Amino acid sequence: MTSTFPNVSISTERLVLRPLEESDAAAFAEMMNDELVTAWTSAPHPYTEADAHAWITELAPAERAEGRGIVFAVDEFLTQRLVGTVHLRNTDWRVRSTEIAYVVAPWARGEGYASEAALATAQWVFQDRRFERLELRTAADNTASQQVAQKIGCISEGVLRGAWIARAKDGRGEWADTRTDLIVWSLLPEDLEGMGDQLADAGGFSSFADWN
Repeated sequence: MTSTFPNVSISTERLVLRPLEESDAAAFAEMMNDELVTAWTSAPHPYTEADAHAWITELAPAERAEGRGIVFAVDEFLTQRLVGTVHLRNTDWRVRSTEIAYVVAPWARGEGYASEAALATAQWVFQDRRFERLELRTAADNTASQQVAQKIGCISEGVLRGAWIARAKDGRGEWADTRTDLIVWSLLPEDLEGMGDQLADAGGFSSFADWN
């Protein structure tokens, strides 16, 4: 029998992490067409509302149903506007390990939302689901994602050489594939001790509410 993540929502002081809904398609497609998302992910480009609809209604639910992971939409609590997504993937239920990835909408960057959402997800997966390892892989030049990893307490473990295909604009302004290294980060349950307080002191966020 395949193990699966429960279909839940997680709340922080400023954010709600919840299942994706069909009504998210337009905002999700707009976010996925941002240049930084195009550069650092393998998402289709251009990203259409049909792509978003397929992800929301078929592909993301299949991730959870088949035990491979879970996808959360991240909303700003006050405005209910889509901040981004958090994706747990490549889950190994025997090892109790999973990989985290996140995307943040352009308008929401610089507010600490990625760190807040990632840390809330890490707390949930460690404390509620009893996982023992969370892994994160960042492209070598993706400094923003690396800063998030550092903020939530991840430890850099090494480099996978030439392990990713990123995208960059060429001289004609067209997107072209470019091979790059991946930095591997990990987070263990003991790494989280005091991390929420540290982020609060740094102005990242205040506190976590209970998950539902």
